[in-house]
Amino acid sequence: MKTDEVWARKRVNREMIVPNIRAIIADDEGLARTKLRLLLSSETGISVVAECGDGKQAVDAVQVHKPDLLLLDIQMPDLDGFEVLKQIPPEQMPLVIFTTAYDQYAIRAFEAHALDYLLKPFNQERLHNALERVKAELLKSHDHSLRSRILDMLGDVKPDSPQLRRLVIRSAGRVVFLDLNEVDWIEAAANYVKLHVGRDSFLLREGIGHISARLDPNRFVRIHRSSIVNVSRIRELQPCDSGEYIAVLRDGKELSCSRGCRPQLLRLIEGGV
Repeated sequence: MKTDEVWARKRVNREMIVPNIRAIIADDEGLARTKLRLLLSSETGISVVAECGDGKQAVDAVQVHKPDLLLLDIQMPDLDGFEVLKQIPPEQMPLVIFTTAYDQYAIRAFEAHALDYLLKPFNQERLHNALERVKAELLKSHDHSLRSRILDMLGDVKPDSPQLRRLVIRSAGRVVFLDLNEVDWIEAAANYVKLHVGRDSFLLREGIGHISARLDPNRFVRIHRSSIVNVSRIRELQPCDSGEYIAVLRDGKELSCSRGCRPQLLRLIEGGV
């Protein structure tokens, strides 16, 4: 079967499982609301059930319409975007995508459990990718109510947790929320670290020692002074003549592994991490 046909079938299957997404647009600029509505009209399976020009209207609209998705500006009259979320009870909380012209609120958006963060002006492709994440999230919770999913997320992800679970990364004019479980391995790059996620990579301004100390030791191991690996991505360990080892990842990537880390690696691998 051709690749295009496979993807088309997957899209059809997803549309059959994921119901129509009911969305609310909250933005104090009428032109911005109009543009966003036009962009959404080009997407399949999205219905705009309300438009709001200030924060109070947004809170009221969520209570009345109980949407799946809230597209929320940050700077608005009455209540800003973050104050809006504080007014919404957890059991009524929809998925949230922030739409804003300011990138300095990205960390707060992450702490507020936003699914994505769109920097204005964004185009159709950027919005489409965000909506695909919305559909994927709804697909995951097909057998559970939205209330249960939100409460589980709030209980699992704590902003003050000493171990990292997600990272907020600015990349090519966008803000990426990166789940660390998706990271294959991390390498040192001067004053940065490079996070390898499948075919993608992201630079983060942080030393490898600092980020290593904040990662889950049952999942990530520093196998060399310049590299950290997600143990679940290791396919095999190959011994070398020097007494060191080569860690071969599932995608075939080979990483040098010092002798000192082998016992910990074997313990984690044998433990089924």
